[in-house]
Amino acid sequence: MDQTENKENMEAMEEEQIVVITDDEGNELYFREEMVVPVGKKNFAILAQINLEDCECEDEDCHCHEHEDDEEENVIIARIEFDENGEEVYLAPTDEEFDEVKAAYEKLVEDWDEE
Repeated sequence: MDQTENKENMEAMEEEQIVVITDDEGNELYFREEMVVPVGKKNFAILAQINLEDCECEDEDCHCHEHEDDEEENVIIARIEFDENGEEVYLAPTDEEFDEVKAAYEKLVEDWDEE
């Protein structure tokens, strides 16, 4: 995919919160912010990986970003902080924060199932 196509895909998804994370090998990975889970005074994002390279859609309701049942979805948790410009920065949570977010998320899901 060339840079123009990648830019068009990113613009088409502006309404969705897309997060770019660079892995240890320098590869850019794209994640969709599924939800924000507040824990104490901090917010944590549940991020689901998407593959922009496979997307050829120009439509904002693009099916390319939907999870396929036969693939295992890569989901991560990130703490949301803000840099000096007020821009969101996604950081790895501590082990303790991860456990707290996991418990809070499971409680939310349990509450939704009861409704």
